[in-house]
Amino acid sequence: MNITHAFFDRCQQFPDKPAIIFEDSAWTYADVRDHACRAARVLEELGVKQGDRVALLIPNIPEFVYVYFAVQILGAVAVSLNVMLKQNELRYVLNDCQAGVVLTVAELAPRIPANLAYPCQVVVIDDAADLALPRWMAQVQGLSAIAPTLPDDPAAIVYTSGTTGLPKGAVLSQNNLHFNAQAKHHYCGIQPSDRLILFVPLFHCFGQNAVMVSGLNAGATLILHRRFQLEQVIDSISRHQVTMFFGVPTIYVSMLNAGVPPAMLESIRYYFSAASILHEATARAWIQQYGIVINEGYGLTETSPFSSYNHDEDYRFGSIGMPINGVEMKIVDEALNELPHGEKGEIVIKGPNVMLGYWNELNQPSSVIKDGWFHSGDIGTMDSQGYFYIIDRIKDMVNVSGFKVYPSDVERIIHTHPAVKDVAVYGVSDPLKNEVVYADIVLHDSAVATMEAIHTFCGENMANYKIPSVITIVSSIPRNPAGKVLKHVLREEAQRRREQSQGARPLGRTAEG
Repeated sequence: MNITHAFFDRCQQFPDKPAIIFEDSAWTYADVRDHACRAARVLEELGVKQGDRVALLIPNIPEFVYVYFAVQILGAVAVSLNVMLKQNELRYVLNDCQAGVVLTVAELAPRIPANLAYPCQVVVIDDAADLALPRWMAQVQGLSAIAPTLPDDPAAIVYTSGTTGLPKGAVLSQNNLHFNAQAKHHYCGIQPSDRLILFVPLFHCFGQNAVMVSGLNAGATLILHRRFQLEQVIDSISRHQVTMFFGVPTIYVSMLNAGVPPAMLESIRYYFSAASILHEATARAWIQQYGIVINEGYGLTETSPFSSYNHDEDYRFGSIGMPINGVEMKIVDEALNELPHGEKGEIVIKGPNVMLGYWNELNQPSSVIKDGWFHSGDIGTMDSQGYFYIIDRIKDMVNVSGFKVYPSDVERIIHTHPAVKDVAVYGVSDPLKNEVVYADIVLHDSAVATMEAIHTFCGENMANYKIPSVITIVSSIPRNPAGKVLKHVLREEAQRRREQSQGARPLGRTAEG
């Protein structure tokens, strides 16, 4: 089993059909296959073997697609890196996965640290230099023989934050990817005639597995964008007759607030939301404005990601739906006892979508997978019809527009500022971004630092989505007798101040803008 087989089948079936349309340039299925096979040959000549890790620090461009499949052809493991990470963050991830090759673009290459703990080759994929991938590819014949991987062989590592705040690499198997693609085909009804707009990040499990792999393995066409920019996306929908739209809730709120005319979206037959909770107000406003349901999926990077689906056959507002075929979900208490309908507990998930484990922990007892059940860290309930609802989280994770931010990760970096004595980072509910990051900071007695200076320091040392939206200099941070920060107190007080300052605003607008 290798995820590339299904893609090659579509290449043989639709060789001249556009697989990708990007900035008005079309890549046919034959084009993508040829580039993938040539890139695989280059990687082989660089010494990449089955099971080796190859890191992809690549934005949303067609090159991501063909080098991803090049890695799969070899039976190697694609490690997609968040293109917003800064150098110190990349150092940790690369040292953890020990990728022998990093494929990147010229703009991002300077971020790759030179002093890694292991040998690593950096190859630029968008340059004509002697050591650039396109030059090598032009000089080789493609490698078309697909490595004979097994269902449980690692295929991809997607990094997510662990409970300590340090990133953890979720290892997804060939079977995980295959199951996810088949489930997306079944539930979303992806057909070869469809055109899927793809602006969510390809380094994210949503963009990579749920849209890119699933769409191409169905023989559809990807309308690829570097990022979501409202005017460009709306124009693209009309010009390219997009039929399927995949986005996070923030995108839908932005489109509602912009008052996008229904006529501009008339080619779209299907909408899908994931990576963050779709609030009921947004779902109802969308139906009222456009007369069509936003289908909602639930899952995590560790579940590759598809786990449950709230679909138009029996749509429930505010629900994440029911488990997809082949997947089990239940609500358990702290003792792992299953709870009755309506009672709050942790959502646990079992099935062929659950990851193999975290990289470098595969041979250890898992802290998140117990007897095959993955513990999501989400608190929820299940109704008598089997529909699940998310209530809260066990962890302190902050979900910013689908990007997961762990406070301890941000706190660790802010603590390195010489003026900072103490810091507490937490999330505050936001109708546009789902949540925003807040930071309360105590300075050393003799230290002087402005909120602007702290914000600049954060911008230099962490990805943009992790940077606190609101930084407050305080005299102390509340703690319990054991020394644990009372983040619920901070969160409630900040939420109260936020709601008072907002007043009546359009859907999704925040005090910070």
